[in-house]
Amino acid sequence: MLGGAGVLLTAGPAHTAAAAAVAYKTECVPPPISNLPPVQGTTQVEITAPATARVGDEVDVVWKTTQAASKNPDVLDLGENTVQPTGTIKLGGGRTGDLKVTGERKNPPIKKNSPMVLSDMKGKLKLTAAGEVTLTPDAYNINVNKPISTDTKCTPKEQVGVGATIKVTAAGGGSGGASSGGSSSGGTTEGTSGGSTSGSTGGGGGQTDFPGKEVQTPYKCKTPIGDKEATSPVQINAKKDGGSYGLTVQFKKAVMDSPADIPADSVKPSMEVALGGADKGTVHVEGPANKEPIKSGDPMTIPDLTGTYKPGADGTSTLSPGVLTVKALGTTTTCTPAKAEVSLELDTAAQPGGAAGGSSGTGGSTAGGTAGGSASGGGLAETGADDNGTLRALGLVAGTVILLGGAVFTFLPGRRRGRLR
Repeated sequence: MLGGAGVLLTAGPAHTAAAAAVAYKTECVPPPISNLPPVQGTTQVEITAPATARVGDEVDVVWKTTQAASKNPDVLDLGENTVQPTGTIKLGGGRTGDLKVTGERKNPPIKKNSPMVLSDMKGKLKLTAAGEVTLTPDAYNINVNKPISTDTKCTPKEQVGVGATIKVTAAGGGSGGASSGGSSSGGTTEGTSGGSTSGSTGGGGGQTDFPGKEVQTPYKCKTPIGDKEATSPVQINAKKDGGSYGLTVQFKKAVMDSPADIPADSVKPSMEVALGGADKGTVHVEGPANKEPIKSGDPMTIPDLTGTYKPGADGTSTLSPGVLTVKALGTTTTCTPAKAEVSLELDTAAQPGGAAGGSSGTGGSTAGGTAGGSASGGGLAETGADDNGTLRALGLVAGTVILLGGAVFTFLPGRRRGRLR
């Protein structure tokens, strides 16, 4: 939704394949908070890569968005350096899989209802076999980080033409995959685009670190001031330790300004990570309380939540963000996912006392609820100059406050209601 006409920023490197523009019909889905419908448009991309290379080479690949599917909507002005694109390039021919590419958060101020300016997205590809490798642009994501982080996901609605071809000649061995933003097959990394809900896969061989996929998780929250809805990007990572895994749950790019002065040790988050696939049950993870007071207007985040997962089954097990609980100033806000979004897949081996249908930790339930309705927890962009834009921006920020137990901040004793800015 936030896509629009892009610009060419740099020339391709020497000895590169000719970059012919590839155009394809695209659907862009705005953040749920915007209440805007999906947009149908045309994306135009130029892929730049070496025309020839040798087996074992690691080559640079550049995605230039010369036209995205739509303009910045008529809601808010976007500030300078607030927009970051990420994308997926499909590999074909002598190599299959996905190459993840990432752009800088670099743009001029962008007015409402005007073309978007997206930076070039770049990645590195390790060539492992002789033959021709084709590169085809696919889905992409546009993240805006102010006043709070939101994502617009754009996916192709027709078969896309090849953007570039690399002729690879035999010259020594070599193995590996795509880097600088992703892997050539299988796993994904933070900031990826598209609507897949399948996560990264791991667990075999000598690998110990397994990064999950960032997933947009719609929450339905029970708060001290009523039922609320909010959506937040969440990523689950695992580190293997013997037969168990140390889990880290991250709320990605969820920074916001505190609506009031918050005392130290007053906000405590926890989550029940939902297991699926071969394994069943939940894993309890929790984060530290805020060590320092948070002043009104200062950035706030949900800290990393950590815990240990002991598998209870053999096979491929999935991990999804589950029930989130935020205890703050004597009150509790409980947020249940409206639908399961798999962030990580692990090849697990059953351990004595493992999950296998129970809860690996304290209480909690698996992700549940009924999907539907429009979530109201993300934001779109920096506040515009007109009063209507300002009011709408405040509404967007207010939705995300709920995920931090922010509903209770309006009841701080002896203080006036916090001001959102």
